[in-house]
Formats: sequence, C-alpha cells, structure tokens
Amino acid sequence: MIDDPLVKQLLTTVVEDESNLPIVEALNDGIETDEEIANKTGIKLNVVRKILYRLYDMGIASYKRSKDPETQWFTYSWKFEADEVINRISKDSEKYLAMLNEELDREENNMFFVCPLGHVRLDFDESSDYEFLCPACGEELEFQDNSQTIKQIKEDIKMVESNFNSFNEKNK
Repeated sequence: MIDDPLVKQLLTTVVEDESNLPIVEALNDGIETDEEIANKTGIKLNVVRKILYRLYDMGIASYKRSKDPETQWFTYSWKFEADEVINRISKDSEKYLAMLNEELDREENNMFFVCPLGHVRLDFDESSDYEFLCPACGEELEFQDNSQTIKQIKEDIKMVESNFNSFNEKNK
C-alpha cells in the first residue's frame, strides 16, 4: 500500500522528507515500539517519535500505552491505520476534484482580461469595474483566450479521476 503514488504523496507530506518513509514502512510491517522502529531504520529515536506523533495527529497511526511492571516505565505500541489513509486520500481527492470543477466552471463561464505587464487577470465584471484599465499600472487590459487553461483543467480532472479510480480498485 505504501508504494502507491497517492499514499506515498500523502505520507511524504506528513513525514516531511522521503528519507523518513522507512518509519512508516516499519510501522506498516508490524513493528510496534518507537525504539524498535529506530533500531530497524537507523533513524534517531527523537525523529521517529516526532514522525509517529505527526502520524497520530493525522489519524494515520494510533497507539496503546502500557506500563512495564519492573521498571514502571510506559511503553507505547504503535499501529498503522491503513483504513484512515484510504479515507484521507478519498476525502482529499474529492475535495481537489470539487476545486478543479469549480475552477473549470469559472473558466468556461467567463471572459478574462489581463494586464499586458502581467499585474492582474480579471473576469469581465471585474474588468468593467476598472473600465478595462489595470488597477496596478493603468495600462489597458487585453482579452485573454483561456481555451488552453480550460483544456489543462479538463486534463487535470481526468488525471485525478484516473488516479483516484485506480487507487480505489487496489484498495477495495
């Protein structure tokens, strides 16, 4: 599961650096304590704990605390929550698709005008409010053909849907 591109992307943002992914891999392999993970991965214990708590904050990991009867110290047994990873990727993908569809709707239903010096990009209503003059520099705004932008958004939507559908098929 961790090798899936969407999962790897999510986990990399959580652990901040791809070099910390072995922590998640060890956790996914069933290694439970932070000390065991640090020993297996060779990553410093404080970094392992920091990453585990980040995963916990996102709901991707959970732990159980138990007390050692001899030392009276607490031991934390960690668990990777694969179902939560699937849920988070589903929610993130749906949110991103909704944003892309809103952007597509805006691009398809508006005419846009740009400053020739690159200061602003305004739709027709905003442009008319400024009498088709750039509010930053006063230059006359020029009509912008946004057909390439629309085409790119449609391609992005197809790619996200394809990746999401592929992810869902693998994780049913």
